[in-house]
Amino acid sequence: MNAPRRPFGTVLTAMVTPFRQDGSLDLDGAARLAEHLISSGNEGLVVNGTTGESPTTTDDEKDRLVRAVVEAVGGRATVVAGVGTNDTAHTVELARQAEKAGVHALLVVTPYYSKPPQAGLQRHFETVADATGLPNMLYDIPGRSATPIGTETLVRLAEHERIVAVKDAKDDLAASSEVLARTDLAYYSGTDLLNLPLLSVGGSGFVSVVGHFVAGRLAEMAAAFDRGDNAAATRIHQGLLPAYTGFFRTQGVITVKAALNVAGLPGGPTRPPLIDATEQEVETLLTDLAAAGVTLR
Repeated sequence: MNAPRRPFGTVLTAMVTPFRQDGSLDLDGAARLAEHLISSGNEGLVVNGTTGESPTTTDDEKDRLVRAVVEAVGGRATVVAGVGTNDTAHTVELARQAEKAGVHALLVVTPYYSKPPQAGLQRHFETVADATGLPNMLYDIPGRSATPIGTETLVRLAEHERIVAVKDAKDDLAASSEVLARTDLAYYSGTDLLNLPLLSVGGSGFVSVVGHFVAGRLAEMAAAFDRGDNAAATRIHQGLLPAYTGFFRTQGVITVKAALNVAGLPGGPTRPPLIDATEQEVETLLTDLAAAGVTLR
């Protein structure tokens, strides 16, 4: 079986943004966490994404975070910067800022709240792609943005030389299959529960939340699938189900930071309007992770 095109590698983690206890940005912690994630099996990192609490970090903080991560691991891993907003001009500014910081690619989420028509989405994504020389990964997540990127829109966008991939959190394998059949876009799963199912219809890899802790197992699953060992891939997938459940019983940033803090890794608190996990939520998470063979202490 031929492996699909993987412009950014197979396993990328959507990295949290570590904060100090006073809520300020922890750049040393970010560099240490990036090092840990790469050494534990990730081929790339997405910074300043949803899991990085991008709605509550300033443009200056985003820039400093990207530079810290690029300096720490940029020579050994793909660093993708989240730059999407619901303002095209602002997104272009963030894209150019990230390019100057030395990232390898951009993640551009569907403009949220405004609910633009498909023609507006196409113009937005093309404008951002035109603004830099970097490859773009579109982030299709209608559960957060309210607006899906339509199949025909994705087919048209695939004609742009710098729009090369999709982080797919639409959770519609039929729609993803259609786009994969009609374009050369690389599809990365943005919903951990669908990591293996997306591979089955031609997906390339994962932009994962659980990759903070199980990147090696995700890489093994993809490798098993590539060599046609579907039974092994399925066993790994099923073994990870309790971890998927645990991390998404509440908002993923909350649980990942809780787990990082238990493990003694950089995480720190969340920023409002998110709240930190309760003691009971932490204990439930640890039980879930133990069922998946993940121990933190």
